[in-house]
Amino acid sequence: MSKINFGNIVEIIKHDFKASFSNPIVTIVLIAIIILPSLYALLNIQACWNPYENTNEVEFAIANLDNGSTFEGTYLNVGNEIVKDLKNNTKFDWKFVTEDELRKGVHDGDYYAGIIIPKNLSENIASITSDNPKQAELEYLVNIKSNPVATKLTDTGANTVYTTVNAKIVQIINLAAYGKLGDLKDGLSSGAGQLYSGGSQLSAGAAKISSGAGQVSSGVSDVQNGASQVQSGANQVQQGSSAINNGASDVKQGSASIKQSASDLEKGSQQIQSQVDPSTLPEPMKQYVEGNIKLANGSGELAKGSSQLADGSVKLADSSSKLANGASNVAGGANQVAGGSVELAKGSLSLAAGAQMLSGSASQALFSAAGALSSSANSLSSITGINETELGDYFYSPIKLDRQEVFSVPDYGSNVAPFYIVLSMWVGAIITCVMITPGTSQGTKYKPVEMYFGKVILFVVMSMLQAAVTISGAYILGIYISNSPLFIFSAILVSVIFMILVYSIISALGQVGKGIGVILLVLQISGTGGIYPIEIMQDFFQTLYPYLPMTYAITLIREAQLGVVWSNYLPALVVLVSIGIVTIIVAALIKQKADKSSKYFEERLKESGLF
Repeated sequence: MSKINFGNIVEIIKHDFKASFSNPIVTIVLIAIIILPSLYALLNIQACWNPYENTNEVEFAIANLDNGSTFEGTYLNVGNEIVKDLKNNTKFDWKFVTEDELRKGVHDGDYYAGIIIPKNLSENIASITSDNPKQAELEYLVNIKSNPVATKLTDTGANTVYTTVNAKIVQIINLAAYGKLGDLKDGLSSGAGQLYSGGSQLSAGAAKISSGAGQVSSGVSDVQNGASQVQSGANQVQQGSSAINNGASDVKQGSASIKQSASDLEKGSQQIQSQVDPSTLPEPMKQYVEGNIKLANGSGELAKGSSQLADGSVKLADSSSKLANGASNVAGGANQVAGGSVELAKGSLSLAAGAQMLSGSASQALFSAAGALSSSANSLSSITGINETELGDYFYSPIKLDRQEVFSVPDYGSNVAPFYIVLSMWVGAIITCVMITPGTSQGTKYKPVEMYFGKVILFVVMSMLQAAVTISGAYILGIYISNSPLFIFSAILVSVIFMILVYSIISALGQVGKGIGVILLVLQISGTGGIYPIEIMQDFFQTLYPYLPMTYAITLIREAQLGVVWSNYLPALVVLVSIGIVTIIVAALIKQKADKSSKYFEERLKESGLF
């Protein structure tokens, strides 16, 4: 690159500013160029100031055909309730018409959209709690051809009606379920009472078991004492039985002797009687003989009696022995009974202890369950005590969305202002560069680089004036601005960078540069995320997004205007300034090489008479 003559650059600058005021027509055109970009931004912002708050002029037709129904003995007409709610709704200009009027009006474009409430709407809604529920339906008609934005707005209106109906359905279902809570509460209360009563009875039974166990334990002591006495008596009986057995043996032997003696006496008596006739004997002898005969006979009788006594004694001895053996068996059985009674007592005590533990645990469990049921019943009681009207309102909207705005903006116009302000600056740069020629060094004494830097000053000044008008219009319009100094600085910087960028392209490439400027404008409208999130755009625009100057310019204006986050602002500032610097360097190099070719290209276009 040859040496630059700064005097030539100053000369070009002076010439341009002198020419700007030498002719009133030129001055008027320049003023128009300065004002036009701001109008592009401000008019669009004003048009979008509160578009979603002015929908009350959009006509939306409603045809209510609902015949109503009965729900749990109460008359229900959801269609009438919807109409009542919409009459208090100012979001749209609701028109309540017949079905035929609605269909014809939507078809002809008199209404953007309409909803037909069917005859069986309430009936179908009421059937939701029955065994055969039927889905409720609304007929939504929308004229897509009438207006692309209007149809999106009417979708919001349709959603309002749809939400109202769904909320009513939820309200009915929940109120029905709420009615069942009362029955459940009564059942829980009754069950809690029964469990508590059962626990009391079980505790009382446990006390009786414990008392009976004490009596069994006392009775066992008596049985053990009696068994000891029975055992002692049995021992005495056994000893007496032994004596009786011994006596019986002696009796048997004496009885045998008596029997033998009695037999001898009886034989002696018989001999005396056979040999002596007492009647023949003298008186003293007679009495003696008769006395011996009587004695012999008496001895026989005595012998017989003694024999019988001996036999009886033997029988007595046998019986006494059996008695002793029986007494011994009784004593043994008594001991067994006593032992069994002890085991019985131990088992009874164990049973009593187990019964006490069981009854204690069971009664405690019953009391706990009764308490839990009672608590649940009390909880349900607090719920079921709510006024059903208030509860219905709650079910109609059970959740409230608490919207917390970060960097709150008072109006939609202020929200879209960063996009339109930046866009107007790019448009202003194109208008300026098209209306004012960047100049060519061909046919002049100036070098291409001198021409580039000499002319750029006028364009930079024009961009600053355009930014000043736009900034003033933003304040007049009432656009929300969080940080005024930063906003003013950012707006001027963006306008200057854009002017340098567009001027450089056109200055270096001539008519081709103008086409490139317009193409960049088109791409940046959709590819910078100014209105719609870049994430919903096509992949092509998402790819271009980080390479477009307006991406960073919008970030600068948005942060300065709506609330600065320096971690967003500073990177965008660096990128945008870098774009400006790189553009100047590259454009100067290109103009040095391509200035002659661009001049030739422009002359050929002029020769056609079309350019």
